[in-house]
Amino acid sequence: MPTPTKGPRLGGGPAHERLILANLATSLFEHKRITTTEAKAKRLRPLAERLITFAKRGDLHARRRVLTVVKDKGVVHELFTEIAPAVADRQGGYTRITKIGPRKGDNAPMAVIELVLEPLSPKQAVVKEATKATAKAAPKAKEEPEAPAAAEEETVEAAAEETPAEAVADDATTDEAAAEGDAEKA
Repeated sequence: MPTPTKGPRLGGGPAHERLILANLATSLFEHKRITTTEAKAKRLRPLAERLITFAKRGDLHARRRVLTVVKDKGVVHELFTEIAPAVADRQGGYTRITKIGPRKGDNAPMAVIELVLEPLSPKQAVVKEATKATAKAAPKAKEEPEAPAAAEEETVEAAAEETPAEAVADDATTDEAAAEGDAEKA
């Protein structure tokens, strides 16, 4: 079990904090997304992820462990039958926190915490890895601007050397095309 946090709690005491988090978790699993303060969302995330991990196991003991936190049997059933299969191939990161503007009444920073139910495709993982590799390689390319300039000079010199040979070949092709055109007229 994680160590309790230092400093002020979300509620008046530890028991009140557990009740607040249990109610937030119940609402999150029932509605799939909720709007709350940033502090509550950050404190809810580890609890919700742990409960989803229990639901992925799917055995009776895991169901009873979840029922100690989430008291609504209907929500627990939904967690085990709908949410857990949807995130079965995901290794973690079942929730997403998105910060939104402050609350109008007391200017408290607000956030939306939602379940990530989109299927995890292996192609996205590969694309993310390739993007990271490209980003790492980009600073190295910027450090060596002289190498491409030297390569361009070599290309220009090589083109200048090949130009007479290409000109002869082009003239021969033009002469052949002209001879074929005369042959067709005759």
